[in-house]
Amino acid sequence: MSEKINVAEIFGTNVFNDAVMRERLPKKVYAEVRRTIESGAEMSQATADVVANAMKDWAVEKGATHYTHWFQPLTGITAEKHDSFVTAPVNGKTLLEFSGKELIKGEPDASSFPSGGLRATFEARGYTAWDCTSPAFLKEDATGKILCIPTAFCSYTGEALDKKTPLLRSMEALSDQAVRILRLFGNSAATRVTPSVGPEQEYFLVDREKYLQRKDLIYAGRTLFGAPAPKGQELEDHYFGTIRERIGAFMKDLNVELWKLGIPAKTQHNEVAPAQHELAPIYEEANIATDHNQLVMETMKKVAGRHGMHCLLNEKPFAGVNGSGKHNNWSLLSDDGVNMLDPGKTPHENIQFLLVLACIIKAVDIHADLLRESAADVGNDHRLGANEAPPAIISIFLGAQLEDVVKQLVETGEATSSINGGKLNTGVHSLPVLAKDATDRNRTSPFAFTGNKFEFRMVGSSDSIASPNTTLNAIVAEAFCEAADILEQADDFDRAVHDLIKKYLTEHQRIIFNGNGYSDEWVEEAERRGLPNIRTMVDAIPALTTDKAVALYEKFGIFTRAELQSRAEVLYETYAKAINIEALTMIDMAGKQIIPAVISYTTELASSMTAVTEACPEADVSVQKELLLEVSALLSETKVALSALQELQAEGAAIPGAEGMAHFYKDKIVPAMAALRAPVDKLEMLVDKEYWPMPSYGDLIFEV
Repeated sequence: MSEKINVAEIFGTNVFNDAVMRERLPKKVYAEVRRTIESGAEMSQATADVVANAMKDWAVEKGATHYTHWFQPLTGITAEKHDSFVTAPVNGKTLLEFSGKELIKGEPDASSFPSGGLRATFEARGYTAWDCTSPAFLKEDATGKILCIPTAFCSYTGEALDKKTPLLRSMEALSDQAVRILRLFGNSAATRVTPSVGPEQEYFLVDREKYLQRKDLIYAGRTLFGAPAPKGQELEDHYFGTIRERIGAFMKDLNVELWKLGIPAKTQHNEVAPAQHELAPIYEEANIATDHNQLVMETMKKVAGRHGMHCLLNEKPFAGVNGSGKHNNWSLLSDDGVNMLDPGKTPHENIQFLLVLACIIKAVDIHADLLRESAADVGNDHRLGANEAPPAIISIFLGAQLEDVVKQLVETGEATSSINGGKLNTGVHSLPVLAKDATDRNRTSPFAFTGNKFEFRMVGSSDSIASPNTTLNAIVAEAFCEAADILEQADDFDRAVHDLIKKYLTEHQRIIFNGNGYSDEWVEEAERRGLPNIRTMVDAIPALTTDKAVALYEKFGIFTRAELQSRAEVLYETYAKAINIEALTMIDMAGKQIIPAVISYTTELASSMTAVTEACPEADVSVQKELLLEVSALLSETKVALSALQELQAEGAAIPGAEGMAHFYKDKIVPAMAALRAPVDKLEMLVDKEYWPMPSYGDLIFEV
């Protein structure tokens, strides 16, 4: 009998949220905290002390013994150092204390995290600073209950060493410029505009025992060898299919854990590939959504372990079936309830929306390279453009309704109508007549308008959503700023805004594409339009440090040139290190597992031929001989490819500089890895399963 779950009762029970603060803090203290959260007003030390004590009491009542400043360094994952509430013993007794100073500031070792040269090894000091806009929470695991305080992480000299700080800076910049746009249209009530984000999270689940038999999954998070299973996703029977009992039990426990953390997990279903699934939350402010998505990924791995499974978040864990992404749904909400991306029923008459849309189109066109870079990671190189995910070419899908409005404005200077959705009659009298949306969806578009938001579909499943949202916020803030600069000086606002919308749409319409982004024709068309086709992570990184990017980020105080250069350095290092790990893993697997297994098989095959011939000299052993020759030839090809990869790996390790090393690994090591994989995957199809040293694709994705 399934236990009853009361979502309303458990939701947010492990969060020091607004309701808890209102209950536990004195009214004046609560009011000051709210002012800090909403307007950035400075919080007094006395108030911080009261908040810290209340936070400690709440956490201890729930069983917590330690606290941590929870932050997001440039590793892409989270970091934490636990300190207990225990004070120095007096007469053999101790008290539990937590001060405002401890709440506001921590001091992790800044030189031990990626800094891209911002911090030398001997320069260790760094600071974590309490982000009161994201609520503290309790994590429950084998270490007990830990009070986690979301924080920013910066160096002793003030540079951002994390993902959160630039995101918060970009949100402030976007809010300032978006409010200027609202003021132009007579909105005097709004004081803040917040990017709202809903990240859909895709993932794979595999049996943990089988996972532990695959060194490539353990070390690299994806299979580096593997022949396709007889059945893949051809029948399209997994997508939205019935959820298996074991997976359902995992999803149930996952939901409970997430709801306790105040994460509004909403949708769960099977994805396209076997063993692939998806979780989608309700929209939240971008900063909180980013924190929550990190917790979602951590919790998925933790809960999967309890169910004897392992959660794979790599973008392409299995060749030949769909990889995993993270659709980043982004919109703009003012504090007086206006969604700036809501076109209304007649978008051709909604001038504010058309200006916002035109600014976003301009921003994406001008900074397509930056947007592509924001979704670049090692695993995504295997996914983008692979007929399962958006192509590596940035374009915008608007849909039939908005495309028609844009066409009217560009061609005639006036938009006089909007296409309506109409009704959908199924032809079955017992079924309701459905109201159709004015626009279909386009799953091949990397940046698609979907009703009242944009869906950035390029983001990788393992990646933090902080970088793409920082980039989106920054480029749109710039476009809003430039539009506001013009329109605030206009003598005739109505004429000026009309002309500016037409100008932006005319100059940047090349970025709009409503067709099939998977087609070869689109690649050719995009090249004719002059749109960049940035195929790999290494090719995308230079976009961070162009004069255009530096000017954008420095204008709004989001990044300094040094911070951008450091991030480029970290990304080059990350790529080289990740590919190096994959290459070393392939070398280890091929040398210690695959080649010995194939030799054992060929030895057995040869022995059986000899035994048959001795027992029956006239017997035909041509089949065995043919198989032995084929396997032996592939074994030889494998050994040659292995030796080539070993030589290149040793050569790559000696290349100075992260950028040069990254290019070497992309241009030399990756092709050598593919050359080693090719004969091994063929061997897997020939060698007796009893000899093959690891679970197959079929074992991994169909036996969960």
